[in-house]
Amino acid sequence: MTPTLKGFDHIHVYVSAWDSAEKWYGDVLGFTRVEALMPWAVKDGPLTLEDPIGNIHLALFERADHQGSTAIAFGADSDQFLAWKTHLEGKGLKLRITDHKLAYSLYFYDPDNNMHEITTYDHEIVRQALK
Repeated sequence: MTPTLKGFDHIHVYVSAWDSAEKWYGDVLGFTRVEALMPWAVKDGPLTLEDPIGNIHLALFERADHQGSTAIAFGADSDQFLAWKTHLEGKGLKLRITDHKLAYSLYFYDPDNNMHEITTYDHEIVRQALK
């Protein structure tokens, strides 16, 4: 029998500089640093950020030569999805909205060219709202 998992602990995100990445993730997604994990924020270690309710952790690793390729998909209900659409547009981000027929996704990039996605499975509600 395969053991179960509690969920995601954290996601590695490669960035060119911690300071600018921390500011972007704070301004755009509301993430803040996890003070208890700051001892890891040294050369080759991560600066760990979390969402406002502490459910999602991002471990930011500085890599000057990284070209960006991480893709992170966040889940949302229909109200959250539509609120994120408005919020991200207000931040001036270029969004790609995709109807996957069973779900809708918002796609956007951070300054280090890492792709982010916000997905909802409340397809019909979002379809109606986007008309």
